[in-house]
Amino acid sequence: MPLFDRKDKSRYASFTRRTLMLSGAMGGIFAVLGGRLYQLQILNGKEYMVDAENNRISQRFIFPPRGRILDRFGTELATNRRNYRVVIVQEQASQGVETAIDSVAKIIQLDPDRKAKVLHDISVNKKFAQVPIAENLSWEEFARINMHLPYLPGVQTDVGETRAYPYGAEMSHLLGYVAAANQKDVEKENDPLLAQPGFRLGKGGIEKQFDTEMRGEAGASRVEVNAYGRVIRELSAVPSAAGKDVWLTIDCDLQRYAEERLAEESAACVVMDVETGDVLALVSTPGFDPNLFNVGITNNTWQDLLHNDHKPLMNKVLRGAYPPGSTFKTAMALAAMENGLADLQVHCSGSMTLGNHEFHCWAWKKGGHGGVDLHRGIAVSCDIFFYEVARRLGIDKMEATARALGLGEPTGIEMPGEVGGCMPGAAWKLARFGVPWQQGDSLSAGIGQGYVLATPLQLCQMVARIASGKAVTPRLVHQVGPVLQPRVLPGDLPFSQESLDAVRLGMQAVCEPGGTAFAWRIAEPGFEMAGKTGTAQVRVITKAERQSGVKSNSQVAWSLRDNGLFVGFAPVVNPRYACACIVEHNSDPHPQVAATRDILLFAQKRDPLRRPTAYPIRAAENPPPREG
Repeated sequence: MPLFDRKDKSRYASFTRRTLMLSGAMGGIFAVLGGRLYQLQILNGKEYMVDAENNRISQRFIFPPRGRILDRFGTELATNRRNYRVVIVQEQASQGVETAIDSVAKIIQLDPDRKAKVLHDISVNKKFAQVPIAENLSWEEFARINMHLPYLPGVQTDVGETRAYPYGAEMSHLLGYVAAANQKDVEKENDPLLAQPGFRLGKGGIEKQFDTEMRGEAGASRVEVNAYGRVIRELSAVPSAAGKDVWLTIDCDLQRYAEERLAEESAACVVMDVETGDVLALVSTPGFDPNLFNVGITNNTWQDLLHNDHKPLMNKVLRGAYPPGSTFKTAMALAAMENGLADLQVHCSGSMTLGNHEFHCWAWKKGGHGGVDLHRGIAVSCDIFFYEVARRLGIDKMEATARALGLGEPTGIEMPGEVGGCMPGAAWKLARFGVPWQQGDSLSAGIGQGYVLATPLQLCQMVARIASGKAVTPRLVHQVGPVLQPRVLPGDLPFSQESLDAVRLGMQAVCEPGGTAFAWRIAEPGFEMAGKTGTAQVRVITKAERQSGVKSNSQVAWSLRDNGLFVGFAPVVNPRYACACIVEHNSDPHPQVAATRDILLFAQKRDPLRRPTAYPIRAAENPPPREG
């Protein structure tokens, strides 16, 4: 009997074919797998090894400490402090960035605006970038986040540095502030630091002017991380280079006193060394807290600052161009002395007529000042006298004198945003308006009105030049890092000593009996000041208003009231300090004179020019202590 019948042979053949097919399929699969393994390990092995290494190794920027800003005595005006923060890395947030942020919001407070800002920053940055979720955390908040880190994939904590302004609003316009770079900043500069979330750059004042020097150079750190992005160890690091310190000529105590003295007003004040031009105080009130821009300002706070009628965001010292009013009469008196009008005598009846227009003196209700010469004209601030001076001089001679005193162009101080004011002339008006200069224009300019505009800094420079007889210019920065900033030695003014003495004596008479500032004089012997009051109209006073007496500041809206100005120097013998002050729309009688008096007296008693400075390098161009 056969071992297999025909039926069994058929089954065997079928089994053999299935075995061969299965074996072939399995062989093909193994061949594909082998080929893939060959591709991964042999052909593309180096590429995937690099990718794996990149997942294990993280390259991170080390932000450099920003350079400090110090006053002349070494007081820190802008410094750095620890910044406890929490950040997120998008590619490591396995549960999604919104889920991670929501989880963080359950541990520390995050408002909706902040969450929206984080999501925006994540969308415009690379997936591996560290995007701050919250900064400037308290130690308690920082500790809570660290405790929950194992359950927050993609979330990391970090300890860095952030900018701090110890004196807040008192130094705001002087120092400026730092804030995150915007897209224009990133496109303008070829610095990868600016594109890093959390990096800050200067946005105003000294912070902006010397941002590059104070920024420093970034370092880099290579760290090993686990699958959750947690740092296991640091493999290598290139340390960052700290930014340079900036040493100012400012006296912190004088700056703070001037700010406190004017804090309730919309005002500006500058104090200068009349010989070197060193700026000892530069104040614009009200100010703002620069720390808010660093830690994150709320929309409500920003809108309040933006729409405040006292303009807290504006640096009035550099950007406020005002009619100088009667303070301009010091320049007019100098022009009169230099152009043969030293002996001019004018009778002031309260008004004068030019063509069909009547020009009034401020004392027109009292019947005028009577007989006035140059000395008395300064002391009592007689408009009629200076109308006549302007009529006789003409605009060209007036313009030449004013420009020699520094009006009509920026002073060149080391801060951004300075405006040049306006010292008009015949050619200027023709080019600007297409009409010729009129004699009435000269009369208005003669009392610091019309087209004449000046900043408080320019006015301070003007009075410093009159007091010293030198073409001094404001200087705010003494040293950046180890490098002394160049100082331009002032030359002589193109005026005779006789002319300068006559104007100084007239300014001294302003603070003596009969002068417009006698009630606010410095009475202490040895500290007396000389100066010039000024009132500048911000609108035209109609004839009906003059007759009804509505000209009084207290009877009109705040924004329509006159600006009050005062420029002065002290002491009157061997002057050392010059000061210019403006109070916008002042309602009290001469608050600017009282403020200037107090500031000049404080400066003299403190006498920062005689105190040894803390500059790290003693410069040969620093003048020795002066006598008197």
